[in-house]
Amino acid sequence: MTEHYFNALEYKIDRLLEHCARLEQENKQLREREQHLKEERAQLIQLNEQTQSKITAMIQRLKNLEQNA
Repeated sequence: MTEHYFNALEYKIDRLLEHCARLEQENKQLREREQHLKEERAQLIQLNEQTQSKITAMIQRLKNLEQNA
């Protein structure tokens, strides 16, 4: 095999390694983003549950006021 063939092969391998490194970095960023979104979702669910509870309590108080009036 010629030196030119090995140089071309080496070049292609280097490009593949660089591409793999970029994909690994992108994958890491996507996993971090996913984790952040999961945490944000959990907070929003908790806030929604608290809000529902407060609304239910307010409705009950209004019903009680209406019955006492």
